[in-house]
Amino acid sequence: MLSSRPYLVRAINEWIVDSGLTPHLLVSADFPGLDVPESSIQDGRVVLNISPTAVRDLLIDTEMVTFVARFGGVSRAVTVPIQAVEAVYARENGRGMMFPADEEDEDGAPDQGADDSGEGEKRDRKSKPNLKVVK
Repeated sequence: MLSSRPYLVRAINEWIVDSGLTPHLLVSADFPGLDVPESSIQDGRVVLNISPTAVRDLLIDTEMVTFVARFGGVSRAVTVPIQAVEAVYARENGRGMMFPADEEDEDGAPDQGADDSGEGEKRDRKSKPNLKVVK
């Protein structure tokens, strides 16, 4: 199954913009494929303003978020792998959505890393949320 992250990022971004607020992305700076100015990285994370007045050519697809923005007066292309996005939120009130770090990959299997002991699998089963009908 496809990841829901890019669809949710697009929807929350649109909701924030339609509400007249400023959308921001919280991004993990440790993710391979991230292309942002080094000066914007703080504590292993990057906060990016993606409002229509701050960026040009914003594209949020199933694998990447790309746009052109100005950093210190210099225009620069930015590339963010969609899995590096930790949250999308409105700057003014903090409303938005955070994403789990261990989201399922495209084939529907949880990403368990290189743990061959089976303990990671047991932990993943225990940590998955359980839904129940509330009447």
